[in-house]
Amino acid sequence: MKTLWQHCHVATMAQGVYSIIEDAAIVTSGALIEWIGPRNQLPSGEYPAVNDLQGAWVTPGLIDCHTHTVFGGNRSGEFEKRLQGVSYADIAASGGGIASTVRATREATEDELFASAAKRLKSLMRDGVTTVEMKSGYGLDLVNERKILRVIRRLEKQLPISVRSTCLAAHALPPEYKDRADDYIDLVCNEMLPALAAEGLVDAVDAFCEYLAFSPEQVERVFIAAQKLDLPVKLHAEQLSSLHGSSLAARYRALSADHLEFMDEADAIAMAEADIVAVLLPGAFYFLRETQLPPMEALRKHKVKIAIASDLNPGTSPALSLRLMLNMACTCFRMTPEEALAGATIHAAQALGMADTHGSLEVGKVADFVAWHIDRPADLAYWLGGDLDKRVVRHGVESSL
Repeated sequence: MKTLWQHCHVATMAQGVYSIIEDAAIVTSGALIEWIGPRNQLPSGEYPAVNDLQGAWVTPGLIDCHTHTVFGGNRSGEFEKRLQGVSYADIAASGGGIASTVRATREATEDELFASAAKRLKSLMRDGVTTVEMKSGYGLDLVNERKILRVIRRLEKQLPISVRSTCLAAHALPPEYKDRADDYIDLVCNEMLPALAAEGLVDAVDAFCEYLAFSPEQVERVFIAAQKLDLPVKLHAEQLSSLHGSSLAARYRALSADHLEFMDEADAIAMAEADIVAVLLPGAFYFLRETQLPPMEALRKHKVKIAIASDLNPGTSPALSLRLMLNMACTCFRMTPEEALAGATIHAAQALGMADTHGSLEVGKVADFVAWHIDRPADLAYWLGGDLDKRVVRHGVESSL
């Protein structure tokens, strides 16, 4: 059925800029956008359903392209330790960090993980998120990685949100493989990835390339295994040190390289040449009180597309608002509100391999959009939290929680 949405202003985010249409109208047909433009150019015809958006600003639905939404437990105690001066690396070395979440996640049932993750996901959805990526990586064995990925698939089936599922089995070394990282990578490549892919649980493969996780050589083995399974790759890179993981991601035409505080200009050049999205995660930067900024000048100079995500996770970014991340991107990384909004729409869509269908308001794309009762698009990065008045449309249908 055709539906007309009118009396609004639109920031289409086509080409990564506002691309504003004043006094606009949108025609949806089923789940897709059939027409969009100035209301005075609206094609004549019958519109069985007409929605008055009352002067709202319409943007694409927000896309959170990097989250770890499914996990057991809570790490607020570690937060207190860091505030007392204990480093993230020291906490991890003493059995905390990712390892503590792995223990809690392994102990949780699938239903328990689903219930806790659904609460967190609903918070993102109330913030205008219509598409989200969720990673495994807190199971670190076949049974528990499968459990997390099954929960991710359940969340998409039971909540009105589009989901991409990423296998991050190469997230950390499980305790049973202490000092045997190469053996664990063998397990990931030869058993875990093939089994999970065969069960239809994986849309992409990620890894953590860092001195306290896995080396570039070990990550490359994961990438090769993913390629054999015809799965796209992405990478946690340059968060705590410079290992040039982002250049490795570029060589393998990854969807994205994420974090990137310690990347250099050569990495930016490699990413630009491969058209790899740089996913910046200001929540983790803020929460860890990091002082090393991502190389914004190099990213802009070489025209690397920049996405922004929440990195929702229990240890380094317990962030339940993607809009707050837009503000942090502006205040911490000196991005403009326009750059930040592009980072949570069209560039985030590219970071998930979805830019042909999502991330901007254009004819033929999926009709996911939010009608915000705000004064201008910059308000989305201006207001610190809160529940802005809005109407959320997903696949052409108004959605509510």
